[in-house]
Amino acid sequence: MSDAQLKGWNHTPNVPLQVSPFFSWPPRPMAMIKWFWNSWFFITERLIVVAIACISFYWFQPPLEETRTLAFGWIAQMFIRNVALMTLVAGGLHLYFYTFTKQGQDLKYDPRPLMKNGRQFTLGGQIRDNMFWTIASGVTVWTFYEVLMFWSMANGYAPMLTWAAHPIWFIALFLLIPVWESFYFYWIHRFLHIPFFYKHVHALHHRNINVGPWSGMAMHPVEHLIFLGSVLIHFVVAAHPVHILFHLQYYALTAATTHTGFEGMVVKDKNRLKLGTFHHQMHHRYFECNYGSLELPWDKWFGSFHDGTVESDAMIRERRKKFTNGAK
Repeated sequence: MSDAQLKGWNHTPNVPLQVSPFFSWPPRPMAMIKWFWNSWFFITERLIVVAIACISFYWFQPPLEETRTLAFGWIAQMFIRNVALMTLVAGGLHLYFYTFTKQGQDLKYDPRPLMKNGRQFTLGGQIRDNMFWTIASGVTVWTFYEVLMFWSMANGYAPMLTWAAHPIWFIALFLLIPVWESFYFYWIHRFLHIPFFYKHVHALHHRNINVGPWSGMAMHPVEHLIFLGSVLIHFVVAAHPVHILFHLQYYALTAATTHTGFEGMVVKDKNRLKLGTFHHQMHHRYFECNYGSLELPWDKWFGSFHDGTVESDAMIRERRKKFTNGAK
């Protein structure tokens, strides 16, 4: 690692990290097209979650008419589906990267292993703690919001969008949901870093300084309610049930993928599937930076952007001193 790179990391991507070109001036049309293409095509998290949402809707979702009346059967069916999805994604990534170490340290950001023990963890170990909060709280709240939205749609309390009436908007909504979630995530994340809420709520998530796939949804129940509350926008913005599934699955499942701890999955010596972001990995280590994502440049606009360079690191360390009253 050269002197120009940050110390203490096993792997750093190309820096400085770049935010979305859609908010730069002058406009760069080719950069915008490339950003959009790389975000959606070919094998990307977003397209995979769209596929999962469609499969969930057509094969594992009770009919909307059935959700008009609250009943244990269809609610349990959705809960079991969500447990299976989270276990498949977070559990599968954990097995691949950490249990079977299929990739070794290749593209792994933090050189340290996940913590097997630790007093800060509810069940005494990082992985057990993360799995408990992800399943017991995270999947429960995720299912609660699905039940609320489908029950509301079935009873006419939430507006319904159909392919037949609005085919262009139907497709556009898949593209816009991640943008809305990027906007929403930044602001609720800043809110959760207010000292009172950090101490009593968000600190549970920040037990994970070195993150793994189960860390993404390891949160306090109050944070789950706030975090997944992004879907409530559809009481105002009409959606189809498949959009509701995509919205919540995207938020929940990509929480696991972005916390993988690896930049991506290497197949035949090439990063074939981009996963964990260095941008958010630095947030878990340095705390007072990178509250949002690279989709919307809120961090850049408000001075909390760590772009992965040594110069930016010095700036963030000064910022952190202010938050800790000068303590190192």
